Amino acid sequence: MSSPRLGVAILTMGDRPAEVAALLESVARQRTPATRVVVIGNGTELPDYPAPVSTVELPENRGVTGGRNAALAALHAFGDVDVVIDLDDDGLLVDDGVFTRIQEMYATDPQLGIVSFRIADETGHTQRRHVPRLRAGDPMRAGEVTTFLGGGHALSARMLEETGGWPEEFFFAHEETDLAWRALDAGWKVVYEPALLLQHPRTSPARHAVYYRMTARNRVWLARRHLPLPLIPAYLTTWLLLTVARNRSLPGLRAWFAGFAEGLRHPCGPRRPIRWRTVWRMTRLGRPPVI
Repeated sequence: MSSPRLGVAILTMGDRPAEVAALLESVARQRTPATRVVVIGNGTELPDYPAPVSTVELPENRGVTGGRNAALAALHAFGDVDVVIDLDDDGLLVDDGVFTRIQEMYATDPQLGIVSFRIADETGHTQRRHVPRLRAGDPMRAGEVTTFLGGGHALSARMLEETGGWPEEFFFAHEETDLAWRALDAGWKVVYEPALLLQHPRTSPARHAVYYRMTARNRVWLARRHLPLPLIPAYLTTWLLLTVARNRSLPGLRAWFAGFAEGLRHPCGPRRPIRWRTVWRMTRLGRPPVI
């Protein structure tokens, strides 16, 4: 296979101009250049960036999912991108060989759908939530997984044509798992490769006021959209018990249960349950879809 052409998408709300500039510099330093780079202004105006960076300004904030779908549409319009690389606007590529490694991985494996980066702070520490498997003790262990990290990842354009883009209804939270489950069900591989590092400030998702509600709502939607009927109550019960056991914030729990109820009541988009053989495949990979 010839070398895949790389497109880079960066989504921003306009509140991190210095970080976006630094990220674009780290993209420009890559030994293997990207064919296209697009910055999406999610409900914000954008400054002029040096060529070859393109910009798209959305009139309103469409969330992570809507913004990334806008990026996919912009890159698709060029018609010369085989792999889409999404990078958080406050991330940084500290190694200039990241794109070269991505290109090599996709060139040698035609069934490779998604590659998840390792995310670490400036000290090199990777938070547990940034290791996309249950056994998260060793963030340097590579291999196939059943979900991936939104902050830094690569997506096959052929896979996206087959499975569709981001679930726009989600806005943010669990959108990566929704896409990963669709990819796995279609026979694609999802791989965690810790050699691909995105440096990112250490943060907590709970810093966002709507985090608990969106997390619970989208967890229910994920189950309703993709799980075989017998697994839905097991999956939701498991996460309900884990949330109660882990969460020490009463306001957070109230918001979580409100989101859970919202997920049961409101439309979640089309239902396309994964096949039982996909359930078995996910189980063999170490994460059965009940947790």
